[in-house]
Formats: sequence, structure tokens, C-alpha cells
Amino acid sequence: MKRRWLRRLFLRRVLVALMILLQVCSIVYIVSVDTFYARAFAAALRVASVFVVLYIVSRKTKPAYRLMWIILILALPVLGCLAYLLFNFQASTRYYRHKLALLEQAAAPLMACGGNSLPAALAACPEAARDLTYLQNCAHFPVSCHTATRYYSPGEAFLPAFLADLERAERYIFLEYFILQEGKLWDQVLAVLRRKAAAGVLVRVMYDDMGCFFTLPGSYARQLREWGIEAAVFNPFSPVITAIQNNRDHRKIASIDGRVAYTGGINLADEYINAIQKHGYWKDAALRLEGDAAWSLTVIFLQLWQLASHAAEPDIAALCPWQDAPCTQKQDGFVLPYADSPMDAENVGEHVYIQIINQARHTLYINTPYLIVDDNLVSALSLAAKSGVDVRIVTPARWDKRLVHMTTRSYYRQLVEAGVKVYEYSQGFMHAKTFVADGRVATVGTTNLDFRSLYLHFECGVWMYGSSAVRQVEEDFLATLPDCHRVTLEECRCGAALRLVQEVLRLFAPLM
Repeated sequence: MKRRWLRRLFLRRVLVALMILLQVCSIVYIVSVDTFYARAFAAALRVASVFVVLYIVSRKTKPAYRLMWIILILALPVLGCLAYLLFNFQASTRYYRHKLALLEQAAAPLMACGGNSLPAALAACPEAARDLTYLQNCAHFPVSCHTATRYYSPGEAFLPAFLADLERAERYIFLEYFILQEGKLWDQVLAVLRRKAAAGVLVRVMYDDMGCFFTLPGSYARQLREWGIEAAVFNPFSPVITAIQNNRDHRKIASIDGRVAYTGGINLADEYINAIQKHGYWKDAALRLEGDAAWSLTVIFLQLWQLASHAAEPDIAALCPWQDAPCTQKQDGFVLPYADSPMDAENVGEHVYIQIINQARHTLYINTPYLIVDDNLVSALSLAAKSGVDVRIVTPARWDKRLVHMTTRSYYRQLVEAGVKVYEYSQGFMHAKTFVADGRVATVGTTNLDFRSLYLHFECGVWMYGSSAVRQVEEDFLATLPDCHRVTLEECRCGAALRLVQEVLRLFAPLM
């Protein structure tokens, strides 16, 4: 049976790839064929390219994106202009943006189920006032002071606790993941979900279609529904050239009754718990929340669930576990879940990272699978190191995408020269996305240090101050360093040819 759906999966993927290739070839043919109409069309695009470049210059987007498109259009005015118009002026993108704005507007007031904890947080930790004020007053994610935190790393340490929490669900289980794949991990989770659904627990599973493009058959959502599980596929991949296909749901959220929630870098596939070796040993991380902050992640899930399922939620507030009585969870620092969306102009994930970098005074420790960032983040990291902060970054030694890894390494020399200590995880693939500064502030989430995560994907994370997990993140980072190789300045030096390749790769980093 599995061989049959693998064959169907392969044929579907090949068909999609061929249809996209056919569209690309058709566009190239239309603009290159030597006919009167083709020449007129090409001439119109050359004229339009001038106005498109001026439009790009005037936009308030990242300079790296503007530069990439300007170079592409100036080098290939016909194809470049046509590509930009196709990617940036489509009804589907406008629909998603408008629909999501309405959902976020409706859901924002429901997040603070435990009341307003911002005054207490500002009084208790004034040094974190900028982070707290930005995230609650501007990004509209409330801070919580009745949440216990627990950090798990690597992935196999997370699984027993995760399964135990799923078993304890009484009202609902909500799962949102970029990747699901049949195997040891997902099979155990699915067994619990099927039992709970049969017992009357509301179970919802949402996964990204691109993330599961090679891991699940196209009919998998229907199969889940036959088992009593509500299922939604986020942004189904279409064999049509469209910009909306860039905006993937990269979040990892699990909510159990709104009382317990998980997030982090771990998807529900076997490499994340090292049941299989994909790129050597897989080093990842997850964060468990128990208390009122778990409800914020639940609401974040429900926003995209409504977008993907096209179903109206009758009463989100009724799902809150503390609508009749306040949360009594003992305080464990201050916890603030947040989300990021490519459908607005607020780069929440990037801003959280920059705030932590700029406010670090003694130490700043970062885990990231990719290091492909713009000048703002490079400057912030370099300035922190030059100002005496002990800045350390761990990236993987084993790569999953060769060009991406080459681009990551192209940033090493500039950072090392500024005093940043760069390490490569020698045992395999570092997939955790964590920041911790001064042993007091940390964030754990899904946002990589690359253009896709920071600006194109739906992401989430949890900002923490003084909670148990902050200390655990720092201890785990330091315990990982003996398994890492510190990159020296001599290793960063390369010949002119390789340097040119790296600079070209960095120029097109927004596409990676």
C-alpha cells in the first residue's frame, strides 16, 4: 500500500514540476520568438521595466530584495520585468493579505485571556521594557506571568513529554507543523490522535503542502478526516507560477486544551528525534509552555486554521480554559509567545532578534541552521562583539542545501573579523533556532536566520525573561560547544574566485 502511494506521490510531483516547467518555457518562448506581436510585447516590457525599477526603488522593502530585483531587471529587462509583475501583482496575494488581516484583528483581543500583565512585567524587569512594549503594544502579543517553561533538546528528549501531554488532552488537540512524515515519531502521535478523536476530543491537524510535498500523499488530509481528525492543508501547492507559493507555514505549534503548548524547531518526522540519520546527528530544540501563555499559541494556531480550512470558528473565546476562573500556574518569569506573517510590513521575528542583540551586555549565544542575513543583522552582531559582548553563533557543519551552506559560510569572515565567535556543529545538523542573552532573556521558535524565515514564511516563537527555560537554553548551548569546531579567520580566507562566487550567492540570498 505504501509503495502505491509513493508511486502516486512521485507521479503527482513530476506532473507539477512539468507543468511549471511548461509555463516557464512558454514565457521564454513568448518573449523571444521573432514575430511582430512578440517584438511589440518585448518592447512594451522594456519600457515598463524602467517604471518597474522606479517603483521598486520607492518601495519600503528590504534593500537586499530591491537590489536583487533591480539587477535582474536591468540585466534581463524583458524576463525580469515580466517575472516581477507576475510575482507581485496577483489577486491571490491580495486576498490572503486581506483575509488574514481580518482574522488577526478579530483574534488579537482574545489572546490576553489572563488579563493585562504588562504593568507588572515592566515593573519587575525594566531592562526588558523595549521588548515587552514592542511585542504587546505594537505587535499585539500579550505577556504572561503565569506560565511554567521547559526546554527540550535534542528532539528525542522532547518526544516522551509530548506524547504524555497528548494523552492527557480532555477537550482538544491542535497541531500545526511544516513537515509531517510517516515513521516512528508520527505513527506514535497519530495513534494518540485517533484514540482521542474516537473518545470525543476535538483534534485538528494542519500541515504545509510544500513542507510535505515529498512526505505525504495528496489525499492524506482526506485520510485523516476518515479517522475523525479535522485536517487542513495550508496554502495547497498549485502548478501555477504565483508569488503566494513563497509564503509557507513554517510554524510548529501543538496546543493541548489551551493549557499546554509546544513550539520550536522540531517537525513531526523521524530525523528530528534521530530515529534516522539524514545529515548526521540532528540537534534540535522544543519549548513546552504550561499556563496562560499556552493560550496565545492556541489563538495563533486558530488564525491560520481559519484561513486554511475556510471554516468559521463559532466561538474562539469558548475554547479558552480560563474564561471562568483565572490561571493559577505559579509564576516562572515572564513569557510572551509571538508570531510573524509575511502578509504585513511588521517583521516581528527579525525585530525580536535585533532587540535581543542590541540589548545584550555580556553574552549572546545563538543557534541557527542558516546564517543568511541582511546588513542590519550583520551590523548588529558585529557591533555587539566590538562592544565587548561575548557573541557566539553555532551553525551546522553538515549541510542540507549546498548553495545555502556556501552562502552561510560567506558571512563568516566579516563576523569573525568583528570578534564574533562562529562555530560549526561537528556531529551533524544544527536545526535549533535559539537566542539567549546574559542568562536572562531568550527566545525559542521556528525562525531561521535567513531571508525566507525572516520575511517570507509564517513563523512563531516565544520570548522569555527570567524563566527556567532561559537558563536551560544557555546551559544546553554551552554543553554543545565541545561538539563544535570554532571557525578561525584563516579558514575564512579564500581565493578571488571563491570570494566572487560567495558575493554572487549573497546577492541572490533573498531567493534561498
